[in-house]
Amino acid sequence: MDFTKPTIEYADLWPLLVVFGVACAGVVVEAFVPRALRFVVQTLLAVAGILAALLGTILVARDLDVLGDGAARGTVDAMGTIAVDGPTVFFWGILLVFGLGGALLFAERRLEGGVSTFAGQAAALPGTEAERQASTRGLEHTEVYPLMMFALGGMMLFPAANDLLTLFVALEVLSLPLYLLCGLARRRRLLSQEAALKYFLLGAFSSAFFLYGAALIYGFSGAMGFAQINEAVRDDIGNQTLLLIGLGMLSVGLLFKVGAAPFHSWTPDVYQGAPTAVTAFMAAGTKIAAFGAMLRLYYVAFGADRWSWQPMLWVIAILTMLVGAVLAIVQTDMKRMLAYSSVAHTGFLLTGVLGVQQASELADGEVTSLQAVLFYLVTYGFSIIGAFALVTLVRDAGGEATQFARWRGLGRRSPVVAGIFAFFLLSMAGIPLTAGFVGKWAVFTVALAAGAWPVVIAAVACSIIAVFFYVRVILLMFFDDDDVAVSGEVASVTKPSVLTSATILVGVAATLVLGVVPGPVLDLAANAGQFVR
Repeated sequence: MDFTKPTIEYADLWPLLVVFGVACAGVVVEAFVPRALRFVVQTLLAVAGILAALLGTILVARDLDVLGDGAARGTVDAMGTIAVDGPTVFFWGILLVFGLGGALLFAERRLEGGVSTFAGQAAALPGTEAERQASTRGLEHTEVYPLMMFALGGMMLFPAANDLLTLFVALEVLSLPLYLLCGLARRRRLLSQEAALKYFLLGAFSSAFFLYGAALIYGFSGAMGFAQINEAVRDDIGNQTLLLIGLGMLSVGLLFKVGAAPFHSWTPDVYQGAPTAVTAFMAAGTKIAAFGAMLRLYYVAFGADRWSWQPMLWVIAILTMLVGAVLAIVQTDMKRMLAYSSVAHTGFLLTGVLGVQQASELADGEVTSLQAVLFYLVTYGFSIIGAFALVTLVRDAGGEATQFARWRGLGRRSPVVAGIFAFFLLSMAGIPLTAGFVGKWAVFTVALAAGAWPVVIAAVACSIIAVFFYVRVILLMFFDDDDVAVSGEVASVTKPSVLTSATILVGVAATLVLGVVPGPVLDLAANAGQFVR
């Protein structure tokens, strides 16, 4: 057989390549730059790389080809393995924005008295003399920056993947660095290492399910590309059992990454044990990337077989919302409460995925399911990264004070921090004039238009339950009397550097503006068009 030279459309893919290039350059920095200069070099390199990729994403988005009278924009590149279309560049843009926020949180030094929040020497056993010496000498792991950039590159590749093999590679590239980052907390090392181990083991099982599902889908269709799989589904060839089992196993891998029940058990432990900067980056980025991949897989590869996967998502969405909302009520740790809140939001997002309607099927003024999910992901990302950034500020002698008891009376000691945190919680609860309200309205609307009214009823009920545990925290901060607390039980707020402050302020501004004027972002999501095949 003749060898066909592969073609790579670098003009379309260069934002993605910049991120991976910066990650590789960060590894070189670790090898050759003196230890004293690595922090500054790595921080500047990561921030500059993300800004360059963000600029490239804007330029690529402006030059996308218009297809089908404007119904879609973009092309399929890299021998059919990567789709650079409107939804892809939208996902790239928001992932890079939240990646920039994550890089700023990674670079924070003031909160820990001039040192990083990451362990000085990860190889040292917790509580040993080696760990104490590493802390005394001010050692730090600047490798976290290339790890973060590799994870960000995997997140960008995940929603752009147009075949099952590329999807699996992207899944591993985004997951493996996160497994390491979760175990690198400077304080509470055992809890951090336990979180990393749980995440790794459960992630390995989910990857195995995904890979086996890909093999079964290949057995059914004889192809890995989404367009070819879609044709096989339409023609109804092969063994239908292979299709259903393979689709179910692929779904396990993706539902694990978004934290949907019953595959959510890693979420509270990992969110609590990981360094909070990593938790913030992971909570926003991983969910966006995984939902992007899920939307492309279901809508492009299996859109013709929606009656097979829609009933499954009905059950998963309702179960996820109930589990997240109910279990969040009994939490006494702020990070675990936000973790179960994240599970509930996964259920709300799955409600939007159920819409699965094209623009041509809707009346004027209605939004598509893709448009609704994109907007919800933007609103949720700004709220969650801002909330976790605020969690890093509330501290006591042992570091971050995440227990509810430590937050008692925070509204009197630091009304600005408590007020901003309350605003983020109200947005997550879906209170009007916040971005969260518009996001929930959008996903509930598309689900109703698709006839999924039982899921919407469950979503509304779970939203009411969610209001309870969000408002409970607000009451704790502003109305509980901290004078009745024993000495040392309450925590104080540490003044952050401009890096964390900027991340919080951007989150507040975006949450407020999107709640009052959501039109521009909704229009931007609409202009992205549909997925290309």
